[in-house]
Amino acid sequence: MSAAAQTVPAGTAPVPRNLVLPVLVVATSIGAIGCGFVDLAPNRLASGQPMMLWDAAGIGFTATLSACGAMLLAIECAAPRRWLAYLAAAIAGFALVIVLAAAGHSATILATGAPPAARVSLGAGFWIVLGCAALALIDALQRAEAGAATQFVAAALAATGFIALVETGMFDALSLAREFAARRDVFAAALARHIVLVAAAVGPAVPIGVLLGLTALRRKRFEAPLFGVLNLLQTVPSIALFGLLIAPLSALAKAVPGLAALGIGGVGPAPAVIALVLYALLPVARNTLTGIGDVSPAAIDAARGMGMTPGQVFWQVEVRLALPVLIAGLRIVTVQAIGLAVVAALIGAGGLGTFVFDGIGQYATDLVLLGALPAILLALAADFLLRLLAAALSRRYAP
Repeated sequence: MSAAAQTVPAGTAPVPRNLVLPVLVVATSIGAIGCGFVDLAPNRLASGQPMMLWDAAGIGFTATLSACGAMLLAIECAAPRRWLAYLAAAIAGFALVIVLAAAGHSATILATGAPPAARVSLGAGFWIVLGCAALALIDALQRAEAGAATQFVAAALAATGFIALVETGMFDALSLAREFAARRDVFAAALARHIVLVAAAVGPAVPIGVLLGLTALRRKRFEAPLFGVLNLLQTVPSIALFGLLIAPLSALAKAVPGLAALGIGGVGPAPAVIALVLYALLPVARNTLTGIGDVSPAAIDAARGMGMTPGQVFWQVEVRLALPVLIAGLRIVTVQAIGLAVVAALIGAGGLGTFVFDGIGQYATDLVLLGALPAILLALAADFLLRLLAAALSRRYAP
């Protein structure tokens, strides 16, 4: 008997069908009650005084978020229905926007009348409540079995809500927004440099990794030594690999002045891109080996029986059927490169990591977040879009 067809015996209370949302609601309550929602500090470097959600944002926001949690619990206690899962997703998405609005409202209220040097930063309670709301939205969409288009619309609506709050100036009083305003001109350049570093690494890593994977697949004697070397590269810490590349690239630039004129040297983007390419080879090669190797021999034989050439069999059969797995490898590589490119700022590669390490040096948490949060959002966006692409390809080329 399905869960939807089960009835609750008379005299017993309904129980949640899924523990994820109840756990998230409990975690949200603990975070809101036990941690400061925002911190009020005398300046950008000093530690702040935690302010609770109801003290900072007011009873209205607190009651609204409490009502959202109560409705989610009520939905979980009802008989499972797909439309209820979509309703839970809508409530979680609304709560996500309310949490952001509460943070902006709190900063505006606390900054009013405060000294000019005072700063309002996001507290641990904010991150807990925001994270739980986002996870509740994801869980509800998964249980509703939402398709790629629906997931994209949900993400677009959440982004639209955030942009609308930004346009109204809701976050202007937050310390994070003030750090951004002071560095608005260099932020765009740093973001563009970060994206260029990732693209410059992923671009050559994909064809090289695919070639290595195909070599391991067609020539089995090369598989063990090839992946042994690639696995070894993955074990080298990123900062150590960046450092190892400084000396040889410096010597090469000194020996060949033309390379130095092109910007290739021991520090800067060149060692960063080379290191990122080396790190990206293993996921691409492994997924190529798995994806192409798992193509059904019957499909290949049928294609050959239709008179296809080896090239046509490869591109029209093997590659098409392996596309979801290949895209999964691309997703791993892209997300990994976005994260490692932050560390590359230590060797002068630029990018969002510049703000992270400047903030660490100045003990300015919000300056660290100015670099870390966009990098996280880039990684999440790349992961989300490539997951949707892989799911769409899986449905289209499913055997």
